[in-house]
Amino acid sequence: MIRKREVARRVFAYELIRSIHQIGDEGERSPKYVLTPTGERVNRIFSVAALLDKEEIRPDSNIWRLRLSDPTGVYYAYVGRFQPEALETVIEIEAPELVAIVGKVRVFEGMKKLVSVRPENIVPVEIEVRDYWVIETAKRTLERIKAMENEEDEDAKLAMKIYSPNLEEYKNMVKQAVSAIREEIKVFEEEKSEEEIEEFEFEFEEEEWDLSDLLEE
Repeated sequence: MIRKREVARRVFAYELIRSIHQIGDEGERSPKYVLTPTGERVNRIFSVAALLDKEEIRPDSNIWRLRLSDPTGVYYAYVGRFQPEALETVIEIEAPELVAIVGKVRVFEGMKKLVSVRPENIVPVEIEVRDYWVIETAKRTLERIKAMENEEDEDAKLAMKIYSPNLEEYKNMVKQAVSAIREEIKVFEEEKSEEEIEEFEFEFEEEEWDLSDLLEE
């Protein structure tokens, strides 16, 4: 029986490192999910971040620890021989470098609960890809916040019960992320031709989520 691969979700680092509730543990073959504070059920994530540094923490097992940063914070990922494509990239790449990552998310329990990512694929990317990822992730995060405010689905209700998140705090996180790339987007638009800008146009759904003020003077 072939199981369909889980969709990779977009989550900012600030929220990811606070996602410590795991669900779906029944049986080895059952999908395991991490519930985020804004109600996203995550098995795999898609993240675009700066690889700040890498360290081979177990040379005998060829396991590397990666420290990654997006505009909202820092998180860690671990790559080993069971992720051969990601491992090959990690060995070759030099930090600092912008990378796109698709990987599994897991919560580990020790002295305290910690979340980490196990990358399946790592690809160096241009800054335009990072900027587009930030905008799309901001939109998805705000959609989840709205669902929590309106108590629209069961995952939103469960996240509210478990985390009791300050939703204004997460709205401010979104603003911080978009503001961080504002100047870079302005420079990008100044350097690119009109045709290129149209191909890389951001859509903000301004009537529902007013982010336009974050990208203007």
